[in-house]
Amino acid sequence: MKKYIEGETKEQRRARKARDKTTPQVVVEPTPLVSDGIKRYVVCLKYGNKYSADYVNKLYNMVKRNLTLDHEFVCFTENSTDIDPEIRIEPIPLISGVQGWWYKPMFFNPKLGLKGTILFFDLDVVIFRNIDYLFTYETNKFCIIRDFNRHVIRNYNKFNSSIFRLTTGMHSAVYTDFMKNPNIPIRKYHGDQDWIRETIKDGEYVYWPDEWIESYKWEMRGKPRYNRQARGQRDFEVNGDPVVKDATSVAVFHGDPNPHNCKDQWVIDNWR
Repeated sequence: MKKYIEGETKEQRRARKARDKTTPQVVVEPTPLVSDGIKRYVVCLKYGNKYSADYVNKLYNMVKRNLTLDHEFVCFTENSTDIDPEIRIEPIPLISGVQGWWYKPMFFNPKLGLKGTILFFDLDVVIFRNIDYLFTYETNKFCIIRDFNRHVIRNYNKFNSSIFRLTTGMHSAVYTDFMKNPNIPIRKYHGDQDWIRETIKDGEYVYWPDEWIESYKWEMRGKPRYNRQARGQRDFEVNGDPVVKDATSVAVFHGDPNPHNCKDQWVIDNWR
């Protein structure tokens, strides 16, 4: 069982573990996690076998390379096997009938256990440039992606929950109303993002600028045809290079292909 101290940085954790091997009686008080008084968390969700631990570890590495603000990386999962030991693990409270993305409402739980600003990422993303502004943009507001159907429908006004940011306890009805009877929204809505959009009303959210976060297959690769592999294993019929805008920092891989199946050299170079 890993021991975590609230507010302790990775460097302090390594140093403490080294000291404990030789002088276990020494107690070192940790300094605050962040220097500006705002505690930041980058969180992800791994449920079941759809994505391997490698997805968690690569997301952690991409965040570490591209986020300069002090933060703690936390993975919520029911199975931490092979996840990097530097990553803080929080257990998923298993709920009957709830699977996969339908665990996302738990991040709106005011008693989640993380107190501060929470930036959520799906596992199937590629982060390739600095993402500090995902924390600093429109602070104290709920931020989310405008769904990628924006690519074909002007003024499209639905959510894509691949990435969102909130302050602990914000829009808690997303969680509390869901938990009254999870089977009702699960039957009624296609996915969690539709439930979140239904619960959070106009004026209670802001979209990140579209160019900051783009759909890899639709906006960056122009909707190329797939090869003949089965759904979930498909890649593009012809591999190529994406169009990368100057303002874009994150590519989202909704549907096929998944990053580990995509043989575009750009993906191989950046998803690591």
